[in-house]
Amino acid sequence: MLSQAAVGIAIAGALAVAAALAPAKAQETVKIGLILPMTGGQASTGKQIDNAIKLYMQQHGDTVAGKKIEVILRDDATLPDNTKRFAQELIVNDKVNIIAGFGVTPAALAAAPLATQAKIPEIVMAAGTSIITERSPYIVRTSFTLAQSSTIIADWAVKNGIKKVATLTSDYAPGNDALNFFKEHFVAGGGEIVEEVKVPLANPDFAPFLQRMKDAKPDAMFVFVPAGQGGNFMKQYAERGLDKSGIKVIGPGDVTDDDLLNNMGDAVLGTVTAHIYSVAHPSAMNKEFVAAYKKAFGSRPGFMAVGGYDGIHLIYEALKKTGGKTDGDALIEAMKGMKWESPRGPISIDPETRDIVQNVYIRKVEKVDGELYNLEFATFEAVKDSGKTKK
Repeated sequence: MLSQAAVGIAIAGALAVAAALAPAKAQETVKIGLILPMTGGQASTGKQIDNAIKLYMQQHGDTVAGKKIEVILRDDATLPDNTKRFAQELIVNDKVNIIAGFGVTPAALAAAPLATQAKIPEIVMAAGTSIITERSPYIVRTSFTLAQSSTIIADWAVKNGIKKVATLTSDYAPGNDALNFFKEHFVAGGGEIVEEVKVPLANPDFAPFLQRMKDAKPDAMFVFVPAGQGGNFMKQYAERGLDKSGIKVIGPGDVTDDDLLNNMGDAVLGTVTAHIYSVAHPSAMNKEFVAAYKKAFGSRPGFMAVGGYDGIHLIYEALKKTGGKTDGDALIEAMKGMKWESPRGPISIDPETRDIVQNVYIRKVEKVDGELYNLEFATFEAVKDSGKTKK
C-alpha cells in the first residue's frame, strides 16, 4: 500500500501533467491550408503570396485570440486537378479550418465545391475572374477582379485619344473577362477594336501574335497576361520592334508586375495600366511594407504579395471577432463588410458579394533613380466589381 506521502506525490504529479496539458488544450491550433503555384509558369505568384504571409506572421505573431496559427503549404503548379486533390487532403486528413491562396481562376473554382461541402472559408488571394465568389457562399476574395481594372483603362483610353486598339489576351477565364469588360467600355466610348488575338495560357510564344498586332497598325495594344508572364511578353514586344513602332501597351497591371518590372528593359517605358497596387504607392504604410519585404526576401513585392498580406490579415481579424471560434459561418459573417488600410490603400469586403472593394490607379512606367516603377497619376476610389454590380 502506498504511503500518504507517495499518494501526495502521485496526485501532485498528475496535477502537474494536467496543468501542462491544459494550456495546450485551451490553445488549439487554427490550421490554414495554403494552395499556391510554387513551380511552373505562375511560380512568382505563389512565392509572393507565401512570402507576404510569412512577413505578416513575423510582424504580428503566430497566435490570434489564444489560438496558434499553422500554415500548411501545398504546391498545385496551377493544375486544377492538383488543387482539388490538395484541398480534399487538407480538409479531410489535416483538418484545416480555412483554405487559401489560389494562383489562377481554375484552381479557385476547383476548390469551391469542397469549401461549400466542408463549410470552411476559401480565401482567394490571387485569382481574378468575376464569377469566383459566386461559386460558393464560403469564398471571400482579397485580390482583385479583372473587371475592376479593365473597365477603367478602357474609359481612360477613350478620353486620351486612343481610337484604334488591337487586343492580346490569355485564353482562359480572366483573359476573357479582361477582354470583354475592356471591349464593352472602349467600344461604347467610340473606340474600335482592329485586331483580337488570344494566346495559350501555358508557355505562350507571343512572337507570331505580336506580328499580327504590328500589321494591324493600332494606336495601342490592350494586353492581359497573368502575373509572371509580363517579362517574357515585353522581351518579345521589344524583339519585334513594337516599342519603336509607336504602338503603346495599355491594360490591367498584370503585364507590368512590380515583381518583374525592373528586368523588362526600356521597351516598357510609357506603358499605361490600371491596377490596384504599385510598389511606388506613396502611403507611409506601403513604404514600410516595401522596406520590410525587401529586407526579408531581397526583392520587391508585387500586387500578388499584397493579396496574400491582406488575405492573412482578414483571417487574423475575423478570428479576433469570433474570439477564436473557427466555425465557417461565423468566420464568413465576421469577414463581411470588414474595412482596413492596406499597403495598396483603403479596402473593404463587400458584404453582399464577399468580393473586394478597392481603389484602382492609372499608372505609367517611368524610370526613377535608374529603376523602373509604375507611377500612379490618377485614382478611382472604392471600385466594386462591375461584373456583379450589373446583376
